[in-house]
This record gives sequence, C-alpha cells and structure tokens, in this order.
Amino acid sequence: MLGRLVKLRGGASMRRIGSSASAGFTLVEMLVVLTIIGLIVGLVGPRVLNYLSESRVKTARLQIESFGSALDLFYIDTGRYPTSSEYLGAPVQRPPGVDVWNGAYVKGSRIPLDPWGHVYLYRSPGEKAPYKIVSYGSDGREGGTGTAADISNVDR
Repeated sequence: MLGRLVKLRGGASMRRIGSSASAGFTLVEMLVVLTIIGLIVGLVGPRVLNYLSESRVKTARLQIESFGSALDLFYIDTGRYPTSSEYLGAPVQRPPGVDVWNGAYVKGSRIPLDPWGHVYLYRSPGEKAPYKIVSYGSDGREGGTGTAADISNVDR
C-alpha cells in the first residue's frame, strides 16, 4: 500500500501517512554494522598498539644514542666522562671542579625521562665501555623481555 496523501494546514506541503516503508535502520542492520566495526577494531587494534610499543623502544634507543653523543662532547672538552655520582646532569650543568665546559651538551638543557616515564640510569665506568646508559623498559625493572627488556648503549 502506498498510503494516502494528506494536505497539511496552510496547504504548503503534502505528506504520506500509513506508508509501509519507514525511515531508519532495523535492529538487525545495526547489529551487523556493530559486528563489522567490532571485527575491524579487533584486527587493527593490537597491530596499532604493537606499533606504539615498538616506537617507544626506538625512541629510547635514539635518546640513549643522543646522550652518548653529549657525553662524548663532554669528554672532548674535559678529558673525562662524568662519574656515576655526577649522573647525566654533567652534560646539562657544569660539574664542580671542571674548568673547560662548553655545554649544555643536551638539547633543551635537561635530560628527559625514558618513553615510559622512568629515569635513565648512568654508570661510569661501564663493564664493556667507558659508560653505560640504561632504560629498564616498560616495567622499570632490570631484565625482562619484549618492551620490558633493558635498553642500553652497550647491549646491541
């Protein structure tokens, strides 16, 4: 049935009442769309989260490499690497007793936290190198696997 046309007051427009065709979506159509969206999110979501985790590890490696360059510049100017007690602050602020210092050697004049919000650890001398810079990864504890694995300038 097509329904019947009804003239509205003022005669300006007509509309159809009693039509069997309705505007809108049925419950089944909505459930199908929600299911498809859920499948897409279920397939794409973990991949996006994996890329985010990998990018944090790469960021930590790049920051450690940058700190290493700053420490090498510190070494060229002072003839030594900062001690463990001077920490990573020496490339940012002149340590006491250092005559020649052309810093700050780190852009922004501060040492940022690692991508997970933890402090980078610095040891001088290191076991295999003059110094070792370490991020303990996502868990903030020594050891671990995956994104929780330790990242350093020595272990590559």
